[in-house]
Amino acid sequence: VDPKDFMLTGLKNETVGRLPGKLDGQQFVIQDCENCNIYVFDHSATITIDDCVNCRIMLGPVKGSVFFRDCKDIKCVVACQQFRTRDCKKMDVFLCCATQPIIESSTGMKFGCFQYYYPELAFHFKDAGLSIFNNNWSNIHDFTPVSGETNWSLLPEDAVVLEYVPLPDPESEFKSVRISTEANRSIVPLTKGGRRTESEESCLFVFFAGDYTTANARKLIDE
Repeated sequence: VDPKDFMLTGLKNETVGRLPGKLDGQQFVIQDCENCNIYVFDHSATITIDDCVNCRIMLGPVKGSVFFRDCKDIKCVVACQQFRTRDCKKMDVFLCCATQPIIESSTGMKFGCFQYYYPELAFHFKDAGLSIFNNNWSNIHDFTPVSGETNWSLLPEDAVVLEYVPLPDPESEFKSVRISTEANRSIVPLTKGGRRTESEESCLFVFFAGDYTTANARKLIDE
Protein backbone atom coordinates (compact mmCIF):
# COMPACT_ATOMS: atom_id res chain seq x y z
CA VAL A 1 0.00 0.00 0.00
CA ASP A 2 1.39 3.38 -1.03
CA PRO A 3 0.41 6.05 1.55
CA LYS A 4 0.27 8.66 -1.23
CA ASP A 5 -2.74 6.85 -2.69
CA PHE A 6 -4.66 7.64 0.46
CA MET A 7 -3.98 11.35 0.87
CA LEU A 8 -4.43 14.67 -0.90
CA THR A 9 -2.04 17.36 0.27
CA GLY A 10 -0.91 20.84 -0.75
CA LEU A 11 -3.20 21.21 -3.77
CA LYS A 12 -4.51 24.47 -5.22
CA ASN A 13 -7.20 25.21 -7.82
CA GLU A 14 -7.63 21.54 -8.77
CA THR A 15 -10.42 19.00 -9.23
CA VAL A 16 -9.23 15.84 -7.46
CA GLY A 17 -10.42 12.82 -5.48
CA ARG A 18 -10.96 9.09 -5.82
CA LEU A 19 -13.17 7.00 -8.10
CA PRO A 20 -15.27 4.06 -6.83
CA GLY A 21 -13.10 1.13 -5.75
CA LYS A 22 -9.94 3.16 -5.14
CA LEU A 23 -10.18 3.45 -1.33
CA ASP A 24 -12.22 0.35 -0.54
CA GLY A 25 -12.50 0.96 3.20
CA GLN A 26 -9.06 2.49 3.86
CA GLN A 27 -8.53 5.68 5.87
CA PHE A 28 -7.98 8.91 3.93
CA VAL A 29 -6.32 12.27 4.61
CA ILE A 30 -6.96 15.67 3.00
CA GLN A 31 -4.73 18.57 4.06
CA ASP A 32 -3.48 22.02 3.02
CA CYS A 33 -5.76 22.31 -0.02
CA GLU A 34 -7.02 25.64 -1.32
CA ASN A 35 -9.83 26.41 -3.78
CA CYS A 36 -10.21 22.76 -4.80
CA ASN A 37 -13.17 20.57 -5.77
CA ILE A 38 -12.65 17.23 -4.05
CA TYR A 39 -14.77 14.13 -4.74
CA VAL A 40 -14.38 10.83 -2.88
CA PHE A 41 -16.75 8.39 -4.59
CA ASP A 42 -15.93 5.45 -2.34
CA HIS A 43 -16.36 4.20 1.21
CA SER A 44 -13.54 4.63 3.74
CA ALA A 45 -12.62 3.91 7.37
CA THR A 46 -11.95 7.46 8.63
CA ILE A 47 -11.25 10.80 6.96
CA THR A 48 -9.40 13.78 8.42
CA ILE A 49 -9.43 17.18 6.70
CA ASP A 50 -6.88 19.70 7.98
CA ASP A 51 -6.02 23.30 7.06
CA CYS A 52 -8.18 23.51 3.94
CA VAL A 53 -9.58 26.81 2.63
CA ASN A 54 -12.37 27.56 0.14
CA CYS A 55 -12.94 23.96 -0.99
CA ARG A 56 -15.98 22.04 -2.18
CA ILE A 57 -15.87 18.46 -0.89
CA MET A 58 -18.02 15.35 -1.47
CA LEU A 59 -17.23 12.37 0.79
CA GLY A 60 -18.72 8.92 0.25
CA PRO A 61 -19.78 6.89 3.31
CA VAL A 62 -17.24 6.76 6.16
CA LYS A 63 -17.43 3.83 8.58
CA GLY A 64 -15.89 5.82 11.45
CA SER A 65 -15.29 9.52 11.89
CA VAL A 66 -14.93 12.56 9.65
CA PHE A 67 -12.86 15.22 11.43
CA PHE A 68 -12.41 18.75 10.06
CA ARG A 69 -9.67 20.80 11.77
CA ASP A 70 -8.56 24.38 11.11
CA CYS A 71 -10.65 24.68 7.95
CA LYS A 72 -12.39 27.77 6.53
CA ASP A 73 -15.01 28.41 3.85
CA ILE A 74 -15.85 24.76 3.18
CA LYS A 75 -18.95 23.45 1.42
CA CYS A 76 -19.38 19.69 1.68
CA VAL A 77 -21.57 16.60 1.39
CA VAL A 78 -20.71 14.02 4.06
CA ALA A 79 -22.01 10.61 5.21
CA CYS A 80 -20.39 9.11 8.31
CA GLN A 81 -20.73 7.44 11.70
CA GLN A 82 -19.25 10.43 13.57
CA PHE A 83 -18.86 14.05 12.44
CA ARG A 84 -16.55 16.49 14.26
CA THR A 85 -15.09 19.93 13.62
CA ARG A 86 -12.49 21.86 15.61
CA ASP A 87 -11.31 25.44 15.00
CA CYS A 88 -13.32 25.77 11.80
CA LYS A 89 -15.05 28.82 10.29
CA LYS A 90 -17.89 29.10 7.78
CA MET A 91 -18.83 25.58 6.75
CA ASP A 92 -21.98 24.51 4.87
CA VAL A 93 -22.56 20.78 5.41
CA PHE A 94 -25.11 18.45 3.80
CA LEU A 95 -24.85 15.66 6.33
CA CYS A 96 -25.87 12.10 7.07
CA CYS A 97 -24.54 11.16 10.50
CA ALA A 98 -25.38 8.10 12.58
CA THR A 99 -24.49 9.87 15.86
CA GLN A 100 -24.79 13.41 17.19
CA PRO A 101 -22.53 15.76 15.18
CA ILE A 102 -20.06 17.69 17.36
CA ILE A 103 -18.54 21.11 16.71
CA GLU A 104 -15.76 22.57 18.86
CA SER A 105 -14.32 26.10 18.74
CA SER A 106 -16.12 26.54 15.41
CA THR A 107 -18.27 29.39 14.08
CA GLY A 108 -20.54 30.04 11.12
CA MET A 109 -21.49 26.36 10.77
CA LYS A 110 -24.62 25.55 8.72
CA PHE A 111 -26.17 22.11 8.30
CA GLY A 112 -28.63 20.49 5.89
CA CYS A 113 -29.80 16.97 5.13
CA PHE A 114 -27.62 14.78 2.90
CA GLN A 115 -28.92 14.74 -0.69
CA TYR A 116 -26.84 12.77 -3.19
CA TYR A 117 -26.84 9.83 -5.56
CA TYR A 118 -24.32 7.93 -7.66
CA PRO A 119 -24.77 4.30 -8.76
CA GLU A 120 -22.46 2.69 -6.19
CA LEU A 121 -23.57 4.83 -3.23
CA ALA A 122 -26.11 2.36 -1.77
CA PHE A 123 -23.43 -0.37 -1.75
CA HIS A 124 -20.94 2.02 -0.15
CA PHE A 125 -23.42 2.79 2.66
CA LYS A 126 -23.75 -0.96 3.28
CA ASP A 127 -19.97 -1.51 3.17
CA ALA A 128 -19.50 1.31 5.69
CA GLY A 129 -22.13 -0.16 8.01
CA LEU A 130 -24.35 2.95 7.81
CA SER A 131 -28.14 3.00 7.69
CA ILE A 132 -29.75 5.45 5.27
CA PHE A 133 -32.58 5.90 7.80
CA ASN A 134 -30.45 6.80 10.83
CA ASN A 135 -29.58 10.46 10.26
CA ASN A 136 -28.95 12.91 13.12
CA TRP A 137 -27.82 15.74 10.82
CA SER A 138 -29.55 18.56 12.72
CA ASN A 139 -28.94 17.36 16.30
CA ILE A 140 -25.74 19.37 16.72
CA HIS A 141 -23.75 19.41 19.96
CA ASP A 142 -21.66 22.56 20.40
CA PHE A 143 -18.79 21.55 22.67
CA THR A 144 -17.73 25.17 23.26
CA PRO A 145 -20.85 27.36 23.28
CA VAL A 146 -20.49 31.12 23.76
CA SER A 147 -23.12 32.89 25.82
CA GLY A 148 -25.36 35.04 23.63
CA GLU A 149 -23.96 33.65 20.37
CA THR A 150 -25.02 30.83 18.07
CA ASN A 151 -22.16 29.04 16.36
CA TRP A 152 -24.39 26.93 14.11
CA SER A 153 -27.71 27.03 12.28
CA LEU A 154 -29.64 25.07 9.66
CA LEU A 155 -29.34 25.74 5.95
CA PRO A 156 -32.51 27.00 4.24
CA GLU A 157 -35.01 24.21 3.72
CA ASP A 158 -34.88 24.76 -0.05
CA ALA A 159 -31.06 24.69 -0.18
CA VAL A 160 -29.84 22.94 -3.34
CA VAL A 161 -26.64 20.88 -3.16
CA LEU A 162 -25.47 21.97 -6.61
CA GLU A 163 -25.37 25.60 -5.49
CA TYR A 164 -22.83 24.59 -2.84
CA VAL A 165 -20.95 21.58 -4.24
CA PRO A 166 -20.98 21.59 -8.07
CA LEU A 167 -20.78 18.54 -10.31
CA PRO A 168 -17.25 17.56 -11.33
CA ASP A 169 -15.75 19.28 -14.36
CA PRO A 170 -16.78 17.34 -17.52
CA GLU A 171 -13.10 17.17 -18.47
CA SER A 172 -12.08 15.60 -15.15
CA GLU A 173 -11.52 11.91 -14.37
CA PHE A 174 -14.94 11.86 -12.68
CA LYS A 175 -16.93 12.53 -15.85
CA SER A 176 -18.03 8.88 -16.00
CA VAL A 177 -19.69 8.98 -12.55
CA ARG A 178 -23.44 9.41 -12.96
CA ILE A 179 -24.45 11.85 -10.22
CA SER A 180 -27.80 13.22 -9.13
CA THR A 181 -28.38 15.78 -6.38
CA GLU A 182 -32.17 15.75 -6.76
CA ALA A 183 -33.81 15.21 -3.37
CA ASN A 184 -36.09 12.48 -4.72
CA ARG A 185 -33.09 10.54 -6.08
CA SER A 186 -31.05 10.84 -2.89
CA ILE A 187 -29.95 7.58 -1.26
CA VAL A 188 -30.73 9.14 2.14
CA PRO A 189 -34.38 10.19 2.59
CA LEU A 190 -34.79 13.95 2.95
CA THR A 191 -35.78 14.83 6.53
CA LYS A 192 -36.61 18.15 8.18
CA GLY A 193 -34.42 17.62 11.23
CA GLY A 194 -34.99 20.23 13.91
CA ARG A 195 -37.25 22.43 11.79
CA ARG A 196 -40.90 22.92 12.71
CA THR A 197 -43.25 20.56 10.94
CA GLU A 198 -45.92 21.91 8.61
CA SER A 199 -48.80 20.18 10.37
CA GLU A 200 -49.99 19.09 13.78
CA GLU A 201 -49.65 15.40 12.93
CA SER A 202 -47.87 13.20 15.42
CA CYS A 203 -45.58 10.27 14.58
CA LEU A 204 -46.31 7.23 12.43
CA PHE A 205 -44.31 4.10 13.24
CA VAL A 206 -44.07 1.44 10.54
CA PHE A 207 -42.36 -1.90 11.16
CA PHE A 208 -41.04 -3.82 8.17
CA ALA A 209 -40.23 -7.52 8.41
CA GLY A 210 -38.77 -10.08 6.07
CA ASP A 211 -36.96 -9.43 2.81
CA TYR A 212 -36.72 -6.13 0.90
CA THR A 213 -37.19 -4.03 4.04
CA THR A 214 -35.12 -1.12 2.72
CA ALA A 215 -36.86 -1.15 -0.66
CA ASN A 216 -40.30 -1.26 0.97
CA ALA A 217 -39.43 1.56 3.36
CA ARG A 218 -38.13 3.69 0.47
CA LYS A 219 -41.29 2.96 -1.49
CA LEU A 220 -43.47 4.12 1.43
CA ILE A 221 -41.41 7.32 1.78
CA ASP A 222 -41.64 8.01 -1.98
CA GLU A 223 -45.42 7.54 -1.91
